[in-house]
Amino acid sequence: MPAARTPRLRPIAATAALAAGSLLLTACGSSSTSTTTSGAAPIPTQAIAAVQADPALAALVPAELKSGGKLVVGSDTSYAPNEFKDEKGKIVGMDVDLGVAIAQKLGLTADFQSAGFTDIIPGIQSNKYQLGMSSFTDTTEREEQVDMVTYFSAGTSAAVKKGNPDKIALDDLCGKKVAVQDGTTQADEIKDTRNPDCTKAGKPTIPNDGDRFALQTDVAQSLVSGRDQVMLADSPVIDYALKQTGGQLEKLGDTYGAAPYGVILAKDSPLSKAVQGAIQSLMADGTYKTILDKWGVSAGAISTSEINPAGKS
Repeated sequence: MPAARTPRLRPIAATAALAAGSLLLTACGSSSTSTTTSGAAPIPTQAIAAVQADPALAALVPAELKSGGKLVVGSDTSYAPNEFKDEKGKIVGMDVDLGVAIAQKLGLTADFQSAGFTDIIPGIQSNKYQLGMSSFTDTTEREEQVDMVTYFSAGTSAAVKKGNPDKIALDDLCGKKVAVQDGTTQADEIKDTRNPDCTKAGKPTIPNDGDRFALQTDVAQSLVSGRDQVMLADSPVIDYALKQTGGQLEKLGDTYGAAPYGVILAKDSPLSKAVQGAIQSLMADGTYKTILDKWGVSAGAISTSEINPAGKS
């Protein structure tokens, strides 16, 4: 999420057990949402209308991809509401709806495949995936390895147990047990910024540079269970976690460090311009706004999609 994933931050899977008594999602509900138990937030099931292919953008797609007819997209499906699996195991989320629409603009179909977050960039480089859509924050370091096409803006947020029983302050996490997903911007923030600052101030550091988990779902569980005192993640992930845990958690302080997410493609890929054009077209025709509204993340909307902007600043 920040160096988001400088990782980015990971989603909270809808089927995860987020409390001592697990918060299980059920399939019964209206046409717009599925209901949940234990006060958890419903998963939106609103269908996004298919978009028509844009001939000019489709003409930018390399011939080998046109002939195959699909874009294989790598995604770490533990990062709700951006990308996660519903109770039936289907990959859903904001990034998924947007990826499907991007592919349609290019006259293709999107094939989302679950992948470990740290495996996605190598998968792009080896041509296992054509796109990576997994809440990757755009950074100069990433742009040295891959192309990044921006489509959203997210910051870092923190959460604690309801009532903040440990009286934690966001600007002073020294010595606190902090849960993060491994490989994210938040994990880097602890190692590269927060702990050095704690040392300079003569305070105890965050143990082990943070309590690191492979899945974002485990980050939330560690806070709910009391193993950790605070969690750091991308802002939309924290917002969703607050809803999914049925009031057991609360946000700590304000969101900070806003930065764009980027679709990942191979370095200097001829497809990058097509994807950038598709995103811009979806912004113009209203599909982009509809998708963000559906998942409750419209606060992260941007107006212009760019290719590798971090390196231009």
